Amino acid sequence: DVCSSDLSRGSVGSSFVATMSGITEVNPLIPHYVCPDCQHSEFITDGSVKSGFDLPAKKCPKCGAEMIVNGHDIAFETFLGFEGDKVPDIDLNFSGEYQDKAHAFTKTVFGEDHVFRAGTIGTVAQKTAFGYVSGYAEEMGLENMRQAQRLRLANGCEGVKRTTGQHPGGIIVIPSSMDVYDFTPVQYPANNPDSEWKTTHFDFHDIHDNVLKFDILGHVDPTAMRLLQNISGIDPTTIPMNDPETMSIFNSVDALKADPRVYSEATGAVGLPEFGTKFVRGILELTRPSTFSELLRISGLSHGTDVWLNNAKDLIDGGLTLHDVIGCRDDIMTYLIEKGMPKKDSFFIMESVRKGKGLKPEWIELMKENNIPQWYIDSCLKIKYLFPKAHAVAYVMMAIRIAWFKVHHPYWYYVAFFTLRCDAYEIETMVKGMDAIKRRMDEIQAMKSNPETKRQVTKKDEDLYSMFEACLEMYARGYRFSNIDIDKSLATEFRVLPDDLKTIIPPFTTVDGLGANVAKSIVEARQQGEFLSKEDLLNRTQLSQTLMRKLEVLGTLEGMQEENQLSLF
Repeated sequence: DVCSSDLSRGSVGSSFVATMSGITEVNPLIPHYVCPDCQHSEFITDGSVKSGFDLPAKKCPKCGAEMIVNGHDIAFETFLGFEGDKVPDIDLNFSGEYQDKAHAFTKTVFGEDHVFRAGTIGTVAQKTAFGYVSGYAEEMGLENMRQAQRLRLANGCEGVKRTTGQHPGGIIVIPSSMDVYDFTPVQYPANNPDSEWKTTHFDFHDIHDNVLKFDILGHVDPTAMRLLQNISGIDPTTIPMNDPETMSIFNSVDALKADPRVYSEATGAVGLPEFGTKFVRGILELTRPSTFSELLRISGLSHGTDVWLNNAKDLIDGGLTLHDVIGCRDDIMTYLIEKGMPKKDSFFIMESVRKGKGLKPEWIELMKENNIPQWYIDSCLKIKYLFPKAHAVAYVMMAIRIAWFKVHHPYWYYVAFFTLRCDAYEIETMVKGMDAIKRRMDEIQAMKSNPETKRQVTKKDEDLYSMFEACLEMYARGYRFSNIDIDKSLATEFRVLPDDLKTIIPPFTTVDGLGANVAKSIVEARQQGEFLSKEDLLNRTQLSQTLMRKLEVLGTLEGMQEENQLSLF
């Protein structure tokens, strides 16, 4: 089950073999219909539709069944090149809870002697090198050392090996007919011979073009999908990609049915993965997308470097559309080939631009000969990094699934959002309602706007502001937080009860300083029997006096007597 266990990233979705193998959900064929019963298929070959998910519903002309739509027109060559001369990019995002098992599984598939963690070599950075020189000068009493000499010595230190490490998800795979020592020495990380993994001694960047490297990374989206499936019983893979109400929240807030008197957001994208940041919401407000293919472009525009600001944004402001500008790296190759340019040249231009290496003079001449507009050439020259289209498809599919829950089952959406996607909580404000939340947001915004207090704004303040945005939306839609409930709150997950789907119950870990282990001790003790008093709660759990006082201030322990009392009557 791809959806609930992993999410493909990078260009692996460009491979139809990968699609058929279940490695990725991304279908790279041109947009098409296929009948699930009789397998009749129809492909849209005229380029009028950019993504199969944008095709209108249609009955099978042969048997009458509702046809499946799919296909995103992704060139296979972005995965392996035109002549198999590109190193394939096989990257997967697994739930962070499952990542270690996914890593271990590669040993089962390839053999323990043929898979190794990708080693890294950390070098001395410029600022660190300058610090070394300053420290040396101070220690040796060389206060009068000239700045030019300090820079010269620092430049000599810069780039020198400082430490070794390992890539968080990189797995190097050695061919079965070869030995790891044909490519690199190996070592135990931190010189620990009891480690489960050996690591390549050479930096993986030096050998990753010679051997296969998997990226098996931890990511919150698969975790969110599994949590939503567990609490709702709905298989996320059955969620439609073209539900009109779901698609509408990327350009309007109407489908959320939020009270317009208190909620003024232009779109319903707050809290959606890949689309919920202020930056991307700004792109949504400017472009007002209504199709899957437009969301793909926006995903590429927002994740690339020097792709949107001072580039595509200016072109769209000048009259071009989303489908005109460069969004993903694949767009360049397919566009140039359509314009009549040689395939290999188009491929190499795409690879150069997406890595931020610009255009060679001979390529610019070739592009002009093939009537490529000057604005397009200028856009290529500005780009530093471009998303692969297959990566964008996988991420947008995940965002739409989350959006579907947000529109049709808000209570489950908010449970998953506040459980998994918030890095900070302020439970005393969250439970007080909209006015208190707005006041705290205004306080943080005022600090950010004031030059004197701007530097005092912490990452926690930023995280709280993002969390409060979702709280505000939730309250505007008629939902609310209850107080933490000693009898009903879970340890680490928010929840709703079947008899009151409008009320979200926060977990114990939303209390500042109350960690997962302490929270679990409360739930485990509760399962053994109800708490008779505050004294009983303190004795049977890992709660400290300080945390007990925090629960008392919140009102969680209201009505609970101080000590156990034996009644004789």
